[in-house]
Amino acid sequence: MKDNTVTQDVVNYGIIGCGMMGQEHLRNIALLPGARAAAIYEPNALMANAAKAIAPNARLCESIEDLLSDDLHCLLVASPNHLHVAQLEEIAARRPLPLLMEKPLFTHETDADRMDRLAASYPAPIWVAMEYRYMPPIQTFLDQLDRATGRVTMFTIREHRFPFLPKVGDWNRFNRNTGGTLVEKCCHFFDLMRLVLRSDPVRVMASAGQEVNHLDEDYGGERPDIWDSAYVIVDFASGARAMLELCMYAEGAKYQEELSAVGPNGKIEAFVPGPGRFWPTHLGIPPTAQVVVSPRHPKGPQAVDIPVEPALLDAGDHNGSTFYQHQRFLDVVRGKIAPEVSALDGAWAVRVGLAAQESAMTGQAVTL
Repeated sequence: MKDNTVTQDVVNYGIIGCGMMGQEHLRNIALLPGARAAAIYEPNALMANAAKAIAPNARLCESIEDLLSDDLHCLLVASPNHLHVAQLEEIAARRPLPLLMEKPLFTHETDADRMDRLAASYPAPIWVAMEYRYMPPIQTFLDQLDRATGRVTMFTIREHRFPFLPKVGDWNRFNRNTGGTLVEKCCHFFDLMRLVLRSDPVRVMASAGQEVNHLDEDYGGERPDIWDSAYVIVDFASGARAMLELCMYAEGAKYQEELSAVGPNGKIEAFVPGPGRFWPTHLGIPPTAQVVVSPRHPKGPQAVDIPVEPALLDAGDHNGSTFYQHQRFLDVVRGKIAPEVSALDGAWAVRVGLAAQESAMTGQAVTL
C-alpha cells in the first residue's frame, strides 16, 4: 500500500456533502487543533452557504473533480446515502486520499461486490464513520465490558428517539435512497453488536413497520415508505445473541439509547441522552449520560455519570462522539494508527441491516 502519511502541522480536509451531518462534522473539525476544512463540495446553495458560515476560509467547489484539485490531505464524504458508492468510485479514480466515509457504506445488495472491490483496491485508508462507538458513555461501556460481564452472551440496544428530520430534497423519506430504516439508522447498532460480541452474525430475524410517522406526508404524489419501529434479533457465530428495539416516535424519553450487556459475572448498561437542543427548556438542564454495572456477586448496582464537555455537545447531536472520532481519524491520516472502523466493518453493518429489512418484509429469518 502506498504511504499516505501526512507530516504537515495542519491537515486540510475536503468535505463532500454539507447537509445536517456534514455541518456537524465541520463544527467538530473547527474544534480540532491542527485541522481545517479547506474545500467543500455541496451542490445545494442553502446548505453550501450554511457550511461557509461554519468554515469561512474553506473554498466552495463546483464539483468533486474541482474539490480534488485543492491542496488536501484527507476527505470526508457526508452526502446522501445513495451517492456514496459512485462518489467513492470517482475519488478512487481521480485522487484516492485517506477517507472518512459516513455510514451506510452502501444501500443496496447489488452494490456489495462493487464496494468490496473498491475497498480492496483503494490505496489509502478508509474509515467508516460509526459515531456511536465514540460516545463517551459507550466508550466507558466498552472499556468495562469484560470486567462487568465476564463474557457477553446477551446484548440489547434500545433506541427511543425523534422521527427522521427533514433533509435536502427529502431524500431520507424513501427506502430507495436510504437502504431502509434498518440500514440508514440502524447500521450503527449492528456495528456495535459485532464490536461487543467479537463475532460475525449468522442469522437475522426482524419485525418492523411504519406505524405513526410520515403517514400524512406527500412528495410529488409519493408517500414516504420509511419504517419508524422495529424489533431485530441477531444470532452470532459464537452462540451469543443480540437484539435491537427501535421506536422513532418516543422523543419524550429521558434517554435516547439504552445498551445492556449480560454475562456470567453480571450486567453493564449505558444510558445516553438525545440531542440537548431537543430537551424541553422547562425541564431544566438535559440529563447526563450514565453507565451502571450490576454484578451478580455481591449484588448491588454501581452507577457513574459520564458528563460530556458542553462545547462538544453544542457541536453536534451525537454526544461528543464526532469530535473523538475525528481525533482518531487524524491519527490515521498522520500515519500513527490504522482505521478502527474498516470498510469490512461498514459492509457487515449494511449486510445485517439489509437482512433485517428482508426478514421484516418476508416474515422469515435470513441466514447470512
